[in-house]
Amino acid sequence: MAAGGTGALALGTVDALDARLKELHKLTAVTPLFNPVFQLGLELSRALENGEMSLDDIEALVSEMDCEGLRARASRLDRILGTMPIAENDKALDALAAKTADEDDFTAFAVRWQRPAAHVVFTAHPTFLLTAAQTEAVTASASNGDFSVASVCVASPARDTITLDSEHDAAMAAMARGQKARDRINARLFDLAAARWPKRWKGLNPMPVRFAHWVGYDMDGRTDISWSTSIRYRLEEKAQRLAGYAEALEQAAPEIAAQLSRAHAHTAEAVAAFKQDLTDPEALSAAANGLTAEHADKIISLEGVITRLEDEARHADQEQARALLVTAAAMRADGLGMGGIHFRVNASQLQNAIRRRIDPDGKLSLASQAALVRMRELLAEVKPLKSNFAALAIENSTAVRQFLAMAQILGHIDADAPIRMLVAECEEPTTVLAALYFARMFGIDEKVDVSPLFETETALEHGGRFLDAVLAEPAYRDYARRRGRVSIQTGFSDAGRFVGQVPAALAIERLQGRLSEAMAANGLSDVCALIFNTGGESMGRGCHPSSIDDRFDWQLSPWARRRFLRAGIRLEPEVSFQGGDGYLWFGSDELALATLTRMAERPLWDADVNVPTDLFYRRTDLSLDFYRAIRSVQHEHLESSTYSRAITAFGLGLLNDTGSRKSRRQSDLASDRSMNLRQIRAIPHNAILQQLGYPVNVIAGIGTAADGNREEIAGLLRESARGRQIVRLARAANALASIKTVSAYGELFNSAYWASRPYRGGEENIADACLKLAEYLTKDDRAGVYRRLASRLRVDALKLHRLLDLVPDEAPQADREHTRRSLGVLHALRIALFQHMFLRSVMTPQFSRANDISRDDVLEMFFTLRVEDGLAQLRRAFPVHFPSISDFAVDAPSDYPDSSATGYAQIHKDFIDPIARSYALSLRITTALANEFGAHG
Repeated sequence: MAAGGTGALALGTVDALDARLKELHKLTAVTPLFNPVFQLGLELSRALENGEMSLDDIEALVSEMDCEGLRARASRLDRILGTMPIAENDKALDALAAKTADEDDFTAFAVRWQRPAAHVVFTAHPTFLLTAAQTEAVTASASNGDFSVASVCVASPARDTITLDSEHDAAMAAMARGQKARDRINARLFDLAAARWPKRWKGLNPMPVRFAHWVGYDMDGRTDISWSTSIRYRLEEKAQRLAGYAEALEQAAPEIAAQLSRAHAHTAEAVAAFKQDLTDPEALSAAANGLTAEHADKIISLEGVITRLEDEARHADQEQARALLVTAAAMRADGLGMGGIHFRVNASQLQNAIRRRIDPDGKLSLASQAALVRMRELLAEVKPLKSNFAALAIENSTAVRQFLAMAQILGHIDADAPIRMLVAECEEPTTVLAALYFARMFGIDEKVDVSPLFETETALEHGGRFLDAVLAEPAYRDYARRRGRVSIQTGFSDAGRFVGQVPAALAIERLQGRLSEAMAANGLSDVCALIFNTGGESMGRGCHPSSIDDRFDWQLSPWARRRFLRAGIRLEPEVSFQGGDGYLWFGSDELALATLTRMAERPLWDADVNVPTDLFYRRTDLSLDFYRAIRSVQHEHLESSTYSRAITAFGLGLLNDTGSRKSRRQSDLASDRSMNLRQIRAIPHNAILQQLGYPVNVIAGIGTAADGNREEIAGLLRESARGRQIVRLARAANALASIKTVSAYGELFNSAYWASRPYRGGEENIADACLKLAEYLTKDDRAGVYRRLASRLRVDALKLHRLLDLVPDEAPQADREHTRRSLGVLHALRIALFQHMFLRSVMTPQFSRANDISRDDVLEMFFTLRVEDGLAQLRRAFPVHFPSISDFAVDAPSDYPDSSATGYAQIHKDFIDPIARSYALSLRITTALANEFGAHG
């Protein structure tokens, strides 16, 4: 070892590892290329290989670090949400409500509180990093403020199996807590209004927030969600909501509660029917007929129920009236479900569907003016068609199936609640008009909001012209006026991957501003602008980590809001809470109420229209060049074979399974070796950056963009609120970034390292294995790739540090260095575990080639962390379970097998099981690292 025999006792605790890493860091002043993280990993590896440490010892260290990560996660959630106890948030809401009632104007008070502060959408993004037990522990800790080991670290790390059903259940639980919090807010608003306006308060229709989700309705990139899944989920949601309404009204309106209970029972029967195998025509016919038939207990609209509740409230005392009106408000917001639903398809699916009608011969470009003219003709000619479940069952077009499913939902499940149709990668006006065509064809255009998604480089660059073109279409303008809104969606995850998170936020902000201009220019100032900003909890996916204000302002800035306010356009902001990470904000009653309270305190549509224009938007000679330069660096990384190879060097094996959707398409070993970033979705791409120790898509390019004009750029960032926000994001990412860590992972592929490791003696037990690894890696390119990437990052980082030196740190992190060393220790532990895996893989006895899989193929599986595939091959080659001779009733005797013909149990114990255990421990480190970053991906 480097220090001459640092052994197990010296490295046996997390504190000892922290102290050792601190000492090793000092050596970088002597030898700049010295890598403390890799050196600590080597020392741990040597202790593990010579028997001074065991995997049990490593597991104890990982457990302690895993615990620290969970505590950091809970503390971060508490810090951002601020006030947590329910009673204190009640007081905050009372104070806010009283302030909005100061003018003693009931109408103004009612208008303020019937406008949602935001629409909240729960998505199915694969960010279910924490197990259910860990989620419960983190949310309980954040809720009660107890971040002790005893409070947070009691959950088992054993991974859950994540299915679409489990994701849907989690979304419903989060939404139910959100609804409970909203009911609490509404009850307090009614009480305040009753005290202030005793004769008018029953006319209040509050809606502090609306909820929606797309779990089970998002078809973009998925083939595992059938139309029957979506229908079943919608029925389950209806049943759950009807049961909740009935329970809420049991005392205040027993007759209405009984009606709703009967409707719940009727819906539950439909749920059971749609759980059957609907590929059987008889089963489908029975389920469909049961759902569509007239029935005394069937409810598909709550309008009559809401009217009855409000009528009864007029004659009731305050307590009963409040109960009736709180439920009526919930019904008005959610309808016959847990909230709104968002279907999502890809533009290509819509284009494939419309092409059959617009261009059956396939000779017309859908981007052409001729296609647009033909699309207008089709829209003018289309007549609504009736449809049923049989038509839905036989339809083979994914896009058309979505519209058919929506028609059945609106016709037979919930006729009131509008449905969103999100169109991913929508870059042609013809695609939007195609969606309108199908909505009109099935008679649902009055209830469906078509929403193009802007997230690709092309969409962001040309989005303004796209909006101009779409809003100029007479058919679209008529549709927007009937619906009362223009709807768009922006995507921070993919945009941040393609152009970098800072350029993505600035490009999306500009697009939002262009929407206000396009609406005003096309006479649509009298309809709402619904902007759905989709981003995750990670700073690499659109979440600003510094504060609740930054979180809300980053995706829809005050500058963008003012553009709509000054144009007289009503803004309907919508924000996503994505997957398991996002659901944490609604993981308990305390968290849900705190989240909604923070929203109510700072509505996402609000901005001061009288403030002077921020310097960032006045000095476009600086800010625009700054944006373009960062984007250029990010683009160079994305297109660079060096960057692509480094990010995909370990495949996706650095990551846990965090969702039911696959992170990439299936591939073979050959394609693994040449995997490109387009094969990996945005979330795992960002997650790999976290796991390698450097969030490239957040901070790369900022330093280079300021180079040559550093003083002026620093002045801009200092004096601009938007600039300071960008700096806060950069500092937060930089505090967790380590180029030495990136380099350390590259050294695992360095043939010279493996050849030199046993050179001085002391590791004779692994000398042959090191030689085999060295020989195998002589032709491998990954060590050089990591070195080139680290060099590029280092040059850019030095420029960033010089820039940050000129901008005051508004909120220095007291524990910054401790957190950085904790991350370093986690990486060192994983590097030791990877070395243990690689050594054991080459120490495994030779086996014969089978199924075109060679020993080198298996070794490459381990190097790319396709560990389960590699283990499967080893277990096939060295089985421990055999058919027994006693299983057969054979009369003839046999002396074979004799005692020497035994299985391979020892090979499993010495090689296969340690590989499996090492990999499992490395995935626990994955969770711990992501928790320090505050999110997965």
